[in-house]
Amino acid sequence: MTTTQQIADHLATQPEAKQAEMRTLHEQLLKALPGTRLWFDTGVDDKGKVVANPTIGYGFQVLQYAGGKTKDFFQIGLSGNTTGISVYILGLKDKKYLTDTYGQRIGKASVTGYCIKFKKLADIDLAVLIEAVQYGAGATAH
Repeated sequence: MTTTQQIADHLATQPEAKQAEMRTLHEQLLKALPGTRLWFDTGVDDKGKVVANPTIGYGFQVLQYAGGKTKDFFQIGLSGNTTGISVYILGLKDKKYLTDTYGQRIGKASVTGYCIKFKKLADIDLAVLIEAVQYGAGATAH
């Protein structure tokens, strides 16, 4: 199964309202990150244990772990969760940047060092979210 098909299948499993919002965000992320590499992470580890929510990934980076190991991974992640939607901006070195730069401007969202979480699109300023995503993709590009 292709990544595009995995993404389509995953989106189809979401409740109708969340599905529509995640489709809108997916389309906006594709426009904001033209030519991006797509990923789909099921959230299941090598042993079959669920360790995260399924996530649609965008972009490419090489993550380096403290022990020296590396892993190819996405830069931006989009995931539905029990309370709404999360957008992950992975690999940023400055863990205060997202909060300091976008926290006051984005609207009704929780902003951490790598995640912007909100209940629904109407709660946030989509342009600010896209600005954060584009910053993150640029800051972690290899």
